[in-house]
Amino acid sequence: MNSNNRKMSPSPLLIASPLEAKKSRDDCTREGVKAGTKAAAIAGVVSAVPTLVACRVFPWAKANLNYTAQALIISGASIAAYFITADKTILECARRNAEYDRSA
Repeated sequence: MNSNNRKMSPSPLLIASPLEAKKSRDDCTREGVKAGTKAAAIAGVVSAVPTLVACRVFPWAKANLNYTAQALIISGASIAAYFITADKTILECARRNAEYDRSA
């Protein structure tokens, strides 16, 4: 057996490689996308039900909100929920992973 094939034990002083930092960023992005998608789905349902009911019940909404307006109301709420939640999740994850000196 060749002794060069042996794995080296990790040294006590480890330096993070750029790939580890990229993995951390990718994890934060993945968490943000997942949370944003959940929030967008919930916001879509929550905004769709009253919008569609209002367009069937209230005379003003029935006369003034065509299908395009209804779609814009629903998609606007979903898009806003996605981006706000994804942004908050990514920032929270980055804060959690940040290493900085508090004593300075």
